[in-house]
Order: sequence, then structure tokens, then C-alpha cells
Amino acid sequence: MKMKKMMLGLVASLAVLSLAACKNQNDDPAAGDGSKKEGAQMTIGVLQQVEHGSLDAAYAGFQEGLEEEGITDVTFDYQNAQGAQDQLKTMSQKLVKEKVDLLVGIATPAAQALLNETTDIPIVVTAVTDLVEAQLVESNEAPGGNLTGTSDMVPIEKQIDLLLSVIDNPEKIGIMYNAGEANSLLQANLAKEYLESKNIKVKELTATSTNDVQQVTNSLAKDVDGIYIPTDNTFASAMPVVKKVTEETKTPVVAGSVEMVQDGGLATFGIDYHSLGKQTARIAAKILKGDAKPGEIPVETSDDLKLEVNKEVAEAIGIDPDKIVAPE
Repeated sequence: MKMKKMMLGLVASLAVLSLAACKNQNDDPAAGDGSKKEGAQMTIGVLQQVEHGSLDAAYAGFQEGLEEEGITDVTFDYQNAQGAQDQLKTMSQKLVKEKVDLLVGIATPAAQALLNETTDIPIVVTAVTDLVEAQLVESNEAPGGNLTGTSDMVPIEKQIDLLLSVIDNPEKIGIMYNAGEANSLLQANLAKEYLESKNIKVKELTATSTNDVQQVTNSLAKDVDGIYIPTDNTFASAMPVVKKVTEETKTPVVAGSVEMVQDGGLATFGIDYHSLGKQTARIAAKILKGDAKPGEIPVETSDDLKLEVNKEVAEAIGIDPDKIVAPE
């Protein structure tokens, strides 16, 4: 009888401990929102569309930004599709299967691929021009769902004004981009509309891959007074090719991002993707710390625009770099 009472007491004690454990787990306010208790190891899955200066800078800025937010105990599972669209789905599935704490999509196709695979894991994206147009969020003000992030929409009219300012009596401007990239098509259309409103002729040529860039640039540079390239991943990956051709033809090129100019364009008044990555990290930190859910955080645009001039290119095509100034 005494032994029976002892066993009953032990069972009762275990039941109390079990209930307490369940209560602690169920009462955790961070459950299901991607947050972790302070000091816990986190895993962040990163999917990048292709390797080039702008996107690489965004990723580096994101990592630095998290450190500045005090999030340092992190393992990054970094996947780069290297421009292969078929790899985006495979890599997205891999990251989702690993049940990471947060997903990061760098560039529009990468962001879309991640969202297609999960509506549960929180996602932050960057280097996406129009999140609504890309069907990633319901609205920029109230994204809803499990995704938010930063837009890399550039001041297109100011960039066009910058290009026109370095050309004497411009009559025809060329625009180069990959029509398969929704963000590029959007920017190209806006640039075309603005140029036509100024009664300037426009010639557009597109490339489907980096293999087409040299031929497209050759054809366009011979027939226009200047070239505009939006924040296009295909051309961003091949700016040294653009540089070689346009230096020979003495054709000024204004590109969408700082990194594209550093890699071979003449100038831009645009986004610093390293800063954009840091800005994205601040959003991610809110999610990881449990301060907000993705759908509650408005999409942000770049808060750091700058004039970037490639002096080497300017001198090569006969333009005084000191006379290139930021548009008003």
C-alpha cells in the first residue's frame, strides 16, 4: 500500500510538470512569428538570383545591418541561382524544408520563388522594384501575409535628366534591359514615357541573357546619343562588357545603381545597395525580435540616394567628371 501511494505521488508530480511545460510553450508570444528568445541560435535562409555588384552589396549590407541590431548568433544558409531560373525553385524548396527562422529574397525572381514555397516562414526581400506589381504583397502600406521588405525603385526621371545633362543637343536615347525581368520592364517604360514627353526619340533593345549584352550594346551605341540602363540584373552582371563597347563609341551610359556605375557605367543618381541591405536588416530585426509580423511592416524605399561618377569612364569618353552634378 505504501509503495502504491508513492507511485501515485510520482505520477501526479510528473503530470504537473508536463502541464507546466505545455503552458510555457503555449504562452510563448513569439510562437509562429519567426522570433526567437534572446541569445538563441538563428538560421536565416538567403536566396539570391545572380551574382553581381548590386545584389552582392545588398547581401553584405544585410549581414552588417543585423550585427548592428545586435543579432549576431546567426547561421546563414546562402543560395545563389547564378541566373539559372530553374534553380530558384529547387533552392527555395531546400530552404523551406530546412525550416529556417527567416527567409531573405534578393531580387524579384528570388522573392517570388520563396513566396511560392511558403506562406508560413517570414520572408523579407530586397532589390525588388515594385512588390505590388510582382504580386508579393497586397499593398506597400499593409503587405499582409508573411512577406515585406525594401524596394529599389530609383528616381528614373532624375537619372534621365542626369544623362541628358552630359549630352549636347540630345536627339535619340537608347534603353537596354532584359524584358523578362518585370522590374526592368517597368523602369524602361517609365524612362521611355519621360523621354518622349521631352520630344526625344527612344530606341529600345533587349537581351535575354548576358551572352546577348555585347551584341545589343554594339547595335545600340552606334545609333544613339546616350544609353540608359535600369537596375537590370542581366546587364548589371555584364557592365564590364558595356564599358568596353561604350568607351570605344564614346557613348555615355547612365545606369540604375551605384554598383553598375562602379563596374562600367558613366554615372548615376541612385541607390547604394549596401545601405539598402542595412535598411532591410532593420526590418528583419523587428521580425526576429518578435516586435512585429511581416504583414504588419510597410514596404520601405531606399533612404540613401547618391551621385556616383566613374571618372575613368568619363575621361575615356571625353567628359569632364567634375562637370557631372546631381540633378535638382
